[in-house]
Amino acid sequence: MIAAEDRWGDCSADVARELASRLNASGLRPTRQRVALGELLFGKGDRHVTAERLFEEATAAQMPVSLATVYNTLHQFTAAGLLREIAVDGERVYFDTNTSEHHHFLLEDDEELYDIPGSNVAVANLPAPPAGLRVARVDVIVRLRRDQA
Repeated sequence: MIAAEDRWGDCSADVARELASRLNASGLRPTRQRVALGELLFGKGDRHVTAERLFEEATAAQMPVSLATVYNTLHQFTAAGLLREIAVDGERVYFDTNTSEHHHFLLEDDEELYDIPGSNVAVANLPAPPAGLRVARVDVIVRLRRDQA
């Protein structure tokens, strides 16, 4: 367990203990960096972040982590089921703290994702997967642009 004085950030000791417990339950050791990055990720409710944005937040909070550590942590959290990876295109990957079944609006002007409840989208007529494979998940991303006046 991580002691409050061994953390970075300004979240309460209760939040750090909750994160450490979630990490342990997911099979990840609650290192100081994982807990600190977890505080940034999960301390603000459901959100979508890129590795670069989380790195900027960590730097602003004076957390001594590298961008490589942020990427590694995000991928570890995803593999443990704590995050959902959303590949928008070949250049951008977002990490979503909401792991429930849902889809997304992408506001292209601002590069921001917004949740669409899964029950609001129906996907029909999917092709049958090859033998021995199954559909794990379908991600729908609806791209939006602001109207030009």
